[in-house]
Amino acid sequence: MSPEKSRTTSQEESVFIYDRELGEVRPEKVYGGWALRFFYGSSIGRFCAWALFKRRCFSRFYGWLQRRSWGSRKRIEDFIASYGIDTSECEKPISDYPTFDAFFTRRLRPAARPIDGSAGVVVFGAEGRVLVYPDLESDRLVPVKGRSFRVADLVGCEEMAARYEGGSVVVIRLSPADYHRFHFPESGRCSAVRRIGGALHSVTPISLAAGSDVFGGNERHVASLSTETVGEVLLVEVGAMLVGRILQSYESEVPVQRGEEKGWFAFGGSTVVYIFEPGRIRLDADLIEQTGLGRETLVRLGTPMGKIL
Repeated sequence: MSPEKSRTTSQEESVFIYDRELGEVRPEKVYGGWALRFFYGSSIGRFCAWALFKRRCFSRFYGWLQRRSWGSRKRIEDFIASYGIDTSECEKPISDYPTFDAFFTRRLRPAARPIDGSAGVVVFGAEGRVLVYPDLESDRLVPVKGRSFRVADLVGCEEMAARYEGGSVVVIRLSPADYHRFHFPESGRCSAVRRIGGALHSVTPISLAAGSDVFGGNERHVASLSTETVGEVLLVEVGAMLVGRILQSYESEVPVQRGEEKGWFAFGGSTVVYIFEPGRIRLDADLIEQTGLGRETLVRLGTPMGKIL
């Protein structure tokens, strides 16, 4: 095996996920797995992670390079080949993306992700790897891959969290290879975003298992979507390692439609969290089953996550 091949293989360590579309369990490459294990698996690495990611300067600078450097464009073809990205789904030809971040934040052709229009369902407004928690009544701690969090810590408000006690939580982890724009899961009116500053730790299972306070310590954007079907839904975007920015593209308090774009993450992996009031949604059984097995489910934008009660 060539040195380059060996290096690539060691970097792309795998975790196992359930692919909902294919109906099978399969391995998933972890982007930069070797680096994550260093940063979160050793005392020296943890110090480096604290020094770099707590202050966000490294992620900001790295994200800036991906947005501004024409040289970053050279990474696009290798990235596509390594992660099997279907370029036919892209809004534009690959040659039209001037930098790596331009490709990373790409839009998709509308036909590539049809939004389920059924009246009785709520859809995923982002695509990635999902864990669901249908009932927070008995325990408000939400366990995610070795790290639990409280809703109050996530949204930064005890009073707000109390409203959702007994409700449902949906956690969508986006890997760097995913589509990184996020959309509204239902029609309604969305409040302005409340930004909570914080670190930019990795949101991968490797980081969570090492005890990183991702959900209570990373940078977050919190907003409330007021709907006629499922009440008030909290929408939370969580920043992560190498995410230069979280950007919002919607106008607050203006009617939005299910599947309409809300915003996007600049370069890096990220997480979207939905929090539903009690008695509003019945999450799909397969999502609950896979979460119970400790396994994330790979889902696509616009597909159902559960039924409206």
